[in-house]
Amino acid sequence: MTRKPVVAGQFYPSQKSGIEKQIKGFVDKDKKKEKVIAAVSPHAGYIYSGAVAGAVFSRVDLPSTIVILGPNHSGIGATASLMAEGEWEMPSGNVVINSELSNLILEESNYLKNDSIGHSKEHSLEVQVPFIQYFLEDFTIVPIALMQIDYQICEDVGSAIFKGIEKFNKEVLIIASTDMTHFESHEYAKKMDKLAINEILNLDPDGFYDTVKSNHISMCGYIPTTVTLISSKLLGAKEAELVDYRTSGEASGDYDHVVGYAGLLIK
Repeated sequence: MTRKPVVAGQFYPSQKSGIEKQIKGFVDKDKKKEKVIAAVSPHAGYIYSGAVAGAVFSRVDLPSTIVILGPNHSGIGATASLMAEGEWEMPSGNVVINSELSNLILEESNYLKNDSIGHSKEHSLEVQVPFIQYFLEDFTIVPIALMQIDYQICEDVGSAIFKGIEKFNKEVLIIASTDMTHFESHEYAKKMDKLAINEILNLDPDGFYDTVKSNHISMCGYIPTTVTLISSKLLGAKEAELVDYRTSGEASGDYDHVVGYAGLLIK
């Protein structure tokens, strides 16, 4: 099965040349790259979040296999949806799904389902792909879209990703695709997002999940981020680093109704 792009021409350009020109303005190819276990990257329109995403991808030595987790905004498909085969059609070239790692992960989970419907209208994973393609020609992905789930299910999915990667026995990067606080003032968003970011920096998935829930932080991808923290800790993560934080107000000039964007590395 081939998944068609959902937001090409909206969140990012519809032509390869336009994508490369725009991303070039967000990245620093001279930055020293490092091996990391996971990254957290935003998924809004590039004019708003591209600088933060670019700062993240400029720092990462990308492997040839990448697990991308994002929230399911559309509400269709499985609650925990992994598209285990096929390819994604993208303006810069098609990207193949790594069916070997996908099935290894599925075998370890009681909740993940092999499902393409949950990905058919979802943009949060898609917008990460052009940044990867800018730096890397040949790679495969494992796409996972998650609706709202309990922490216990987050543990199941996070553990399954860890066990699948261990059996796969090759280098893998995990990317959590998320935006932060939605449609609050610039100052309020910074205050709330700092609470969530601090828990990521502490590598505390339980604390992070509870902080977002108890403070009603409107972070769309807190479930994928929780799962990524769980997997990362099982994979031996020792520290996390905040690479960049901005809000949409810094691009739009509207500081009354912003969305926050954070870029982090887990290593």
